[in-house]
Amino acid sequence: MHPLSGRFLVVSAGMGAGHDAVAAELVRRLEDRGQGADRVDVLELLPHRIGAGLRSFYRTAVRRAPVLYEGIYRAFFRPGRGPRPGSAPLAALAEDRLLELVERQRPDAVVPVFHLAAQLTGRLRARGALRVPSAVVVTDFAVHRQWLHPGNDLHLCVTPDAADTVRRALGRPAVATGPVVAARFSGPAPGAARWRRRLDALGPGRPPVLLSVGAWGAGTRVAETARLVSGAGYLPVVLCGRDERLRAKLSRHPEVAALGWEPDMPGLLAAVRAMVDNAAGQTALEALATGVPVIGYRPIPGHGREGVRRMAALGLSDHARDSWELVRLLDALTGPSAWRERRTAAGRRLFAEDAAARLTDAVAPAAGPRCAPGS
Repeated sequence: MHPLSGRFLVVSAGMGAGHDAVAAELVRRLEDRGQGADRVDVLELLPHRIGAGLRSFYRTAVRRAPVLYEGIYRAFFRPGRGPRPGSAPLAALAEDRLLELVERQRPDAVVPVFHLAAQLTGRLRARGALRVPSAVVVTDFAVHRQWLHPGNDLHLCVTPDAADTVRRALGRPAVATGPVVAARFSGPAPGAARWRRRLDALGPGRPPVLLSVGAWGAGTRVAETARLVSGAGYLPVVLCGRDERLRAKLSRHPEVAALGWEPDMPGLLAAVRAMVDNAAGQTALEALATGVPVIGYRPIPGHGREGVRRMAALGLSDHARDSWELVRLLDALTGPSAWRERRTAAGRRLFAEDAAARLTDAVAPAAGPRCAPGS
């Protein structure tokens, strides 16, 4: 146990499943270190069910109207000259509820793991309304401007490249602590043997390749990609998330293994030879932790496209720009090769530090004796 105990409030967002997975793992790690930790969804801090409406709009735009979402990303997330729209008005609506929660729970630090939450804490810190430090856990490889607010005290980033982006943009402390991924992805996977038997029965002699489209089933021409992978001699294993319509559609193709929401991701990842990814999100990070090569292909617009390109530029993955390149990369990465070894080694090197340890070291020693709420 850490010699001095602090308390943390982690602010996530139910946008897909990635940010909540980071928040849950961060809380677990903090508690393992003897710290107190709670979490809240920033969307639930917005009044009048605005958060639920925002989630619904975002999900629809990403899945059904990618051109619309790309326009929103260009306007609100990418940097540019002159006045640019931002999320400040939306963040302002959550201020009172966050401050009430802080008053009740008395945390020693607030930890946003979603960009709207980072804007919220940054605004409050900048004007002195939030009196405890805010440490932002930046979950993206490509740091867009909604992550950036000079009011926040510390930024914990996935890569040194991302940390450098934050420091140059804000002149504020930023460190690379690596991804926040559950420890079960980096150790032995008890379910791997069961998955290997199951996948071998579905596609005897065909190396299994995982296709990930996130919790919401967001992707372009997923069935076409699955058929391409199958035609190249592989077994496409498609993670459809909670999109039962997509799963039903793909299940009509006998050469495709279509899965729903899968609880044993460590076992499944340990049983496949590569992953085809379209968002550079949490599933891609879990693959890197497991030692599975990642190939970006047909990324979703906005943050997905930016993240896939950034991952590849950093040598952590490959980006297939057309079908021929995808097949060539699968052939190179699914079998033993120096290329595969380089990619898996680069991915595992990301996990050098622990964000929870950095939070504890930065905040808990300064926390000192605590008073009960209302004292």
